[in-house]
Parts: sequence; structure tokens; C-alpha cells
Amino acid sequence: MDLQHETLRLAEQLIARRSVTPDDADCQQLIGERLAACGFELQTLQSGPEDFRVTNLWAIRRGSAGSAGKLLVFAGHTDVVPTGPLERWTNDPFVPSHRDGLLFGRGAADMKSSLAAMVVAAESFVAAQAQHAGGIAFLLTSDEEGPANDGTVRVVEWLREQGTRLDYCVVGEPSCVGVLGDMIKHGRRGSLSARLVIHGVQGHVAYPQLADNPIHRLGAPLAELVAMRWDEGNEHFPPTSMQVSNLHAGTGAGNVIPGEAVLDFNFRYSTASTPEQLKQRVHELLDRHGLRYTLAWTLGGLPFLTAPGTLTDAMRASIRAVTGREAVLSTTGGTSDGRFIAQICPQLVELGPINASIHKIDEHVAVADLGPLAQIYRGVLERLIA
Repeated sequence: MDLQHETLRLAEQLIARRSVTPDDADCQQLIGERLAACGFELQTLQSGPEDFRVTNLWAIRRGSAGSAGKLLVFAGHTDVVPTGPLERWTNDPFVPSHRDGLLFGRGAADMKSSLAAMVVAAESFVAAQAQHAGGIAFLLTSDEEGPANDGTVRVVEWLREQGTRLDYCVVGEPSCVGVLGDMIKHGRRGSLSARLVIHGVQGHVAYPQLADNPIHRLGAPLAELVAMRWDEGNEHFPPTSMQVSNLHAGTGAGNVIPGEAVLDFNFRYSTASTPEQLKQRVHELLDRHGLRYTLAWTLGGLPFLTAPGTLTDAMRASIRAVTGREAVLSTTGGTSDGRFIAQICPQLVELGPINASIHKIDEHVAVADLGPLAQIYRGVLERLIA
């Protein structure tokens, strides 16, 4: 099998499907047909309200060792983010195009090329080693770029109920920075968001003694929040960071003191802190300033980490064999669906193409990286479940 040709062809077919979240646009059907042809059992799981229907696919090929064999899961998403202004794209984002050795299209890097490489790697591996000892599975969703309420998290719940054991998971998120294989994500920080409402008293700007300006009240505690050192991080994670994302106040009139100010902020936190500790410190600070406030918290994801070991060693060895590079282990970046899978899988890494163009106009991937990416994925299969 020509891994380069097959991966490129499948990536183009997937990009041509307008799978803007949560619409799968039959991407999973295309992938499922190919997996079924080489012995995978398919299970489609749909979830969510009628106006936001999510499609999930669980596909598994059991090895000759049966339940005693290790199970390696390839995970990813078929949905993509909206295109943005179409007139700014050089070509239609859902018509795969080539320029200067690059494949362009929405989802080219995030993450339809990874999905194509995973499928081709599995096909090639099975053709060469039909009696492989361990099992191979695919966990795909069309709700990763959206709210992520009815995608991978639902499949994980279902797998837990089924008593399915996952030993290794490779997520196809675009992880590389400069060249293919330079970085493996072996963990991610947690995400904790908050909406703080400072309650004041609305009034006329000419009579401040009859009002209570919540913006003025917010100034000192906000400065403390921004300056606070939350933790020092640890061996695998940088220190926890807090960032303000939105600040709203005012009635739109220049002569009115507003009655409330609303502040949105987010923690990207390491395993050196817990959500409870972060919440407690924020509340203590606000109470110390004597504010009247309402604070609502949203836990977007827990941090997770795969310690260097069997899976990271296999991935680094495969990258080295294909590219000659020594991959760096990293926990940088945002969240991914790995946060859900890590709850039932002890070893999980993310490896995919260069991430510089993801979510951008003219998103692209290097055509020359497609075959090697499939080779890397196949190398992991050979090292762990053959």
C-alpha cells in the first residue's frame, strides 16, 4: 500500500465534506466503510438535541489474544470550525486545493489529515499482520469543536458502562510546532472559567454619593487577581495562569453610573493546583475587599498527564525511525478531548501535523508530511500490539 497516496486521497475526501460542528457530513460513514472492509465492528452513537445532533463512531478490531490483548485507540474529531469570511480564502475551503506543496482546506490540519493517516495506518498494519495480538479501535466524534457535551464524553460514559478497557490512546490533534514529529503532547492543563458580577448602585455621574460604582470597586481586586502567583507548576506543567477574557459594564449613556460590572476570566491550571483551591483563593480575595458580588464557576476540564513510559517511548521511537527527530514531550496548549478519554485510559498522547494554521483562513498541511504521519501511526501499532 502506498501510504502517501492513500492518506492524501482520503484527506482530500474528508476535507470535501462540509462538516462544520456538529455536522459530521458523512465523514464517519466514509471512514467506517473503510474500517469495516478490514474487519472492524462499527457502532454509531448519536446524542444531543434535534437542533444540535452529534454523531459519534466507535469501531473496534479485536486481536488474536482477545480480551487479554492490549487495546490501542485512535481518537479524533470529524467536525471543523466555521470558515470565517469566504472571500478571504484563496479557494473554497471545502474544495481541497494544492499550492507550493501544501494541501489547503478547512480541517486540513485540524484534524482530517490525522484521521486519514490513522485509517491508512490501520489498514496497512492489518494487511501485513492480520493476526495481531492486541486490538485496535477508533473513537470519533463530531462535537469537539463545539460545546463537547455530546461527543467523546458520551462515548467514554458508554465505554465505561460496557466495561471496555483502554490501554493506549493516540489523539490526532495537531501537536507539532515547526516540523512533523518535533512535539508530542502527553498531557494538558485543566480549564476553570468564572463569571464575576460586581453589584453596585446605578445613578447619575453628577451625584456619585447617591450611587455605588461597581467598576471602581473592581479596580483593586482585579489588579490583585492579575498579579497573583497561583502556583509554581511542576516538572511537567508551567505555572497556572489566569486571564481576563471579557469585561462588561455601563448602560451606553455617558452620564450614568452602572449598577453592575461583569468580568469573565479563565484559569489554565496545572496539577499543582486543584479547582477547589483556586476557587477558595478567589473568594477570599473578593471577600477581603468587601465586595457585593455573584460568582459562577464552570469547570471545562481536568488536567491530565501520561508519565513517560510505554506509549511515549513507542511514539518517540516511531517518530525517530520515520523522521530521525527526537520528539519533545509537552503539555502546552489548550484543552482537547483527551481530557475525557484520560479518565478511562492510563496512557494517552497527542500527535498530529504542524498546528500553525489551525482555525485560520487558508488552513493547510504539508503534503509531504501525510505519508510519514501514517508511517508513524503504523509504527506505534507495530511496537505495542503486534
